[in-house]
Amino acid sequence: MKKNLRNILVLAMGLMTTVSFAQDWNVDSRTRMDMSEATNGEGYMSTDQRATLGATWGGSDWGVHVSTDVNYTLGGTDATLSVSEAYASTNLMGFASLTAGRQALNYGSGALMSSNDWAKNRTTWDGMTFGLNLDMADITVGYHTQNAGTTPAVDADTVAGTAAEEAIAHESTGEMWINASGEFSGWNLNVLYMTRTDEMADAGAATGIDISGELMGASISASMNTDYDDGDMMTLGVSYAVNDDMSVTGGYTTYGETGFNMAGTNMSGGFAGSGQLGYLGANDEDMSLGLTYTMAGINLGATMHMITDSEDETYERDVMEISLGYSLGDNADLAVSYATDSGADFVEGSEDSNYMWVTLNIRP
Repeated sequence: MKKNLRNILVLAMGLMTTVSFAQDWNVDSRTRMDMSEATNGEGYMSTDQRATLGATWGGSDWGVHVSTDVNYTLGGTDATLSVSEAYASTNLMGFASLTAGRQALNYGSGALMSSNDWAKNRTTWDGMTFGLNLDMADITVGYHTQNAGTTPAVDADTVAGTAAEEAIAHESTGEMWINASGEFSGWNLNVLYMTRTDEMADAGAATGIDISGELMGASISASMNTDYDDGDMMTLGVSYAVNDDMSVTGGYTTYGETGFNMAGTNMSGGFAGSGQLGYLGANDEDMSLGLTYTMAGINLGATMHMITDSEDETYERDVMEISLGYSLGDNADLAVSYATDSGADFVEGSEDSNYMWVTLNIRP
């Protein structure tokens, strides 16, 4: 048995023993067959497994949560064990709550901060969050930091003004944020403001404002976002329920002259990194039209994206997304996702780029 696999099994057995004494525990197993020819070539197929085991302990004023991920590729030789989340929470005299440790955070539309659960390695934040107990809104203040240390092998005095000196000075990076959400006159509002401190990059601020509600029987949403580099993205969406089983959706997304990008979110990395269209380029405009249908445990969805460039009249890109899901009961779901992209031709000689995934989720 491989040494790393043996270590994983030992740690997993230890955690299972601990879980038996926990007040709450959860298990999730995801198996995905990746048949994405666009990034891996014709005939490609790989099957990955991610198993998550979590446990929670707590009382009326405190709680501790730990979860781990085991990732491996079927037929491969390596398996990895990582700590997905590990945090403790406590009540601060009834006025607020404090959570410290590694946390998966999702705010608003997720364009600025989200955990990207679709990906193999999900996004988490190491730091503290304060939740304020206010009647008018839910307000959370958070801080994330990472100390990269120094490089003592290089003498900064002899390399003044060089990249090596900058590398030595690069001791810490961090982000602070405040998120406020609430319901006002039937409309849901979420505002997220983030600031970044990084000695190796320009400091900046990112802002996201999301509004959603009901109007004339339709669900309306709007999202306005600015990233750390002053790139902006605005999205408008509408969904109308034709009947209890069928809904029609429409959307319009526009990007500024510098584009928009935030690392590690549900939209970063495009189809290969997040399983969806993701962020587009500078000056892009996306008109989308979709249809969803649900019946007897079957979920069918199709969305067509028509992408143009406001500064280039010759640019056209069409993307079609199709999904089919089926509930296998209370404990399992099976889904097939397919996308074809006319504007991301990564394979030479291929007219369109095609992506396909089959995902099985099992939980107790």
